[in-house]
Amino acid sequence: MPRADFYLIAKPRFSEQPLLLVCELARKAYAAQQPTLILTRDFAQAEALDELLWSFDDDTFIPHQLAGDDDDEHTAVLIVPPGVEPPARAMTINLREQCPQSYGDRILEVVAADPAERDGSRTRWREYQRLGFELNKFDM
Repeated sequence: MPRADFYLIAKPRFSEQPLLLVCELARKAYAAQQPTLILTRDFAQAEALDELLWSFDDDTFIPHQLAGDDDDEHTAVLIVPPGVEPPARAMTINLREQCPQSYGDRILEVVAADPAERDGSRTRWREYQRLGFELNKFDM
């Protein structure tokens, strides 16, 4: 059964920069040897995340790149802006308004503290429920 985990941002560290939580989740996935897709809302968010993954932790290197290259299948973390069709991966971190069209065993939803974000996450929760996902919620 596929699983969707919702990470609701509450801590100031993540409220100010939600992409930090995305980096932490990508680091855990890489440590667990889980090839991961990160679906971004737009190209600017993809570039910001690409930059942050280089700098957020001096002691950790997470192999990553923007999707759409020949190396995609060999790169641990693929950052996918809209309009790029990525290969399926076991783990997907979703930053978009809608549920992913294709997915592996696990989807991580990162939800900012903003009320509009919370409303969108409720819609996705119901959609995952309808699709038969096991659902979990974590306050971050």
